[in-house]
This record gives sequence, C-alpha cells and structure tokens, in this order.
Amino acid sequence: MKAAVLDQINKPLVVAEVGLTPLRHGQVLVKILLSGICGAQLQEIGGYKGNAKFVPHLMGHEGVGIVQEIGEGVSFVKPGDKVVMHWRKGQGIESDFPRYIYNGKEIQSGKVTTFSEYAIVSENRLTAVPHDTPDELCALLGCSLSTALGAVNAEARVQPGESILIIGAGGLGANLIKAAKLAGASPIISLDIHEHKRDWVKGLGADLYINAATEDVATALAGVQLRDVDVIIDTSGAKRAIETTLPLLSGKGRFILLGQPKPGETIELTNAVHLFGGEGKSIKATQGGRFEPHEEIPRYLTLHKSGALQVEDLITHRVKLDGINEALDLLRSGKAARILIDF
Repeated sequence: MKAAVLDQINKPLVVAEVGLTPLRHGQVLVKILLSGICGAQLQEIGGYKGNAKFVPHLMGHEGVGIVQEIGEGVSFVKPGDKVVMHWRKGQGIESDFPRYIYNGKEIQSGKVTTFSEYAIVSENRLTAVPHDTPDELCALLGCSLSTALGAVNAEARVQPGESILIIGAGGLGANLIKAAKLAGASPIISLDIHEHKRDWVKGLGADLYINAATEDVATALAGVQLRDVDVIIDTSGAKRAIETTLPLLSGKGRFILLGQPKPGETIELTNAVHLFGGEGKSIKATQGGRFEPHEEIPRYLTLHKSGALQVEDLITHRVKLDGINEALDLLRSGKAARILIDF
C-alpha cells in the first residue's frame, strides 16, 4: 500500500510503498476513505511531540474508513463497518502499537494513523457509524470538530451570551467558531495574523476578526465596547499570543490551551495579580477537549441530521496522498484551514 512516512524530523514526508503485518490482539485493518490534516502534524514533523526517537513512522490521526479485517478479541467493530478514526480512546481493546514494513524493516507506528491507503488501528481508536454518514463529517469528528465541541462545552463551559476569543483561524479555530456559535456565545472573536482570513471567518459565524499583525487586540475589543472576554481558547501555542491575551480575561474568565507551546518554552504571566480579579480566573490545558468518542459521536451525528452542525465550509482544500507535502506547506503558510486527503 501507499503511505506517507515521517522518515526524518524536519524533512518532507516520504510517500512510499509500505507493507502490512498480521493483525495482533485488538487490532483492526481499515481501508481509509478520507483523512484530515491537523496542525499537530506540523509539530510532530518538527519533533515537538516527543516522537523524534521513534522515526520512521506513519502519521495522521483523524479519518474515516471501512473495516476490512479484525484481530483476535475485537468485538465493537466488524468487517464492513464504516468507522470514525480518532486519537482519543473509545470503546474496545487498547492494542499493542501497530507494525509495518518500510524499506525492508519492521517499524512501529501510533495506535491510529490515517496518511495511508490502509491502516492497522487499535480497536479503541475506532467508532462505528451509519454508512450514510457523510465522509467529511466523519473525518472531522476524528479530531478537529470533536476537539472544538469538547473545548467549548466540556472545558470552557460556555454559556449563552458569553463572549469568546479564539486565537488562531486555522482548521481548529474554524471548528471552534462553529462550536461557539452552537453554544450561543456572543460576541465570537477570531484572532489571527493573516488578513485574507477576515471575510472567511466572518462567514463561519465570527462577529469580529482581529489581525494581530496590524491591530492592537485591546483596542480592537474596545471598538466593540468590550474591555475583556469571558473565554479565550488558544490553538496556536504561540508564546506572544498567550501572554498578550491572558490579561484580557474577565473576572470569571477561562483560558483554555489547545495549542502546544514549544518544548522548554516559558510563558510569562505579566502582572499576575489580575488572575485574582472578580471570581478568580482559570487557565487550563486540555487533551482533545475531553472528547469521549463512543458517547459523543452519536450526539454529533444527531446534531448534523438536524441541520445544526454543518461542516462543508470548514474544508478549504482536498488533495491526493502524493500531494501531502504541498498540503502541509499550505497549512504552514496560513493559506488553508482543514485539508482532506482523499483516497
């Protein structure tokens, strides 16, 4: 099969023929239909995910596919099932790390990978869905959309009428705008450094766009009669963005960290006494918005069927696997939001 392999840190992915190994206890063979490309993969390529000593390995962690074969002990999915592929643990067995054959040698990869025509996946990284569920919705539920909904609802506990500032207008930031809209947040403010995103994020539901490269954030908020905001969610992991926006929390404010700062980087709390204003502010890092796949995916499918949750406008590009490195460059440049690899 064809797969994109991280062969060296900070180098382009290698699209190559990769062999499968026999399924082990709790493993499932999936034929992949679509895969999303997440900003976390850029950090992985840079070695920021603690993965530098594990190269070469396969990549990707959100997708949709069809189960081809199941290993011993698997009971929650069966051949022929359509499945959401997610990195958060769901129901079923936590299998050993899948193994592949690359350049004549056996390599180990993550419990779920999606940048390949087929993948060996741990059972608990798969959730079966009805076959008529749109492929695009399934792929986004693997990480970006589910993380956004979890961060807004479970972590930030956004209430109707609360203000929210979302740092980063990439794929995850776009999903957060959708989630904030569903939660009734107002106003919804998007912060990024690319002017070309202004009209697009407003089309998604943002009430205000701030270009941090040319505008002062506090001044822009004052322009819409806001001195502070109730919820700030950061997708960038950028030191300057975090330090600049932390003082803008309201007295009941919640700052949710989704983006991961660079290893060893220090974030400074300027005039940290402000954290004790009002009822006391909070800062929290989250893993995937505490997404519980087997519980939440059915709810999100119901939301989609009702028309309340649409995803078509979140996808800006579709590529084939051979175009993976060009797609990653688009992501780095800020010229794309969610990119799908179409198999």
